[in-house]
Amino acid sequence: MYTKVCQIDCIACGLCQLKAPELFDYDPQGIAFCKLDHNQGTVEIPTAQYTNFKAAYQKCPTGAIKRQNTPFTE
Repeated sequence: MYTKVCQIDCIACGLCQLKAPELFDYDPQGIAFCKLDHNQGTVEIPTAQYTNFKAAYQKCPTGAIKRQNTPFTE
């Protein structure tokens, strides 16, 4: 599974980094990004992080965290 944050939709609430600090961080403006590959969505989420990822994904109030089974191309 692959992930990235739609930064336009992010409201900098802090939940993703709270739920999955190994996967998500914030830029200087407070907008979330995926740490695995600088928000490109091309590096697979480590299996050991699936539970934390799921918690962050489900709690994101704006749906800014995206996921798919193949690498993102855009």
